[in-house]
Amino acid sequence: MERIATINRKTNETDIQLSFAIDGEGASELNTGVPFLTHMLDAFAKHGQFNLTVNAVGDIEIDAHHTTEDIGICLGQALKEALGDKRGIKRYGNAFVPMDEALAQVVVDLSNRPHLEFRGEFPAQRVGTFDTELVHEFLWKLAIEARMNLHVIVHYGHNTHHIIEAVFKALARALDEATTIDPRVKGIPSSKGML
Repeated sequence: MERIATINRKTNETDIQLSFAIDGEGASELNTGVPFLTHMLDAFAKHGQFNLTVNAVGDIEIDAHHTTEDIGICLGQALKEALGDKRGIKRYGNAFVPMDEALAQVVVDLSNRPHLEFRGEFPAQRVGTFDTELVHEFLWKLAIEARMNLHVIVHYGHNTHHIIEAVFKALARALDEATTIDPRVKGIPSSKGML
């Protein structure tokens, strides 16, 4: 069974088409209108071995908030849909990723109980034209819509670009692990019998 999903979301603020394949080759085609977010999503696809296509038109003349938030919403919905009933998956994932002086850790549980726990600070409020507070906004909406438990810990770092890039790469690797089919897992990986 192919684990892929396509989400279309159109509001007065954004118009987004997003396609996501869990079992990909790390390929991406990204038109977000937000260059730094494009850079992070490209790293996410590559390091998670996901295929990701995003075509987004948003009100970036105001700022990147709505576009970043809505791409997070769409990616979360696509991940949830692509996972289906989650039979046979590992469910949990944990990854540490260094980026020069920065070290980030992401731990996920595809539990159907959404929560974001974010422990870390960004030294700068902007990277280029990108407001760094939007990283939390993106991750929060991703966690809610994917219905996953997402813990992000920035252990240290002083370059904001490096810290954020380490977070996105660690997110990719943790999700790659959690979505992997484990032949030892029979059915739904929960003592409840459902996720």
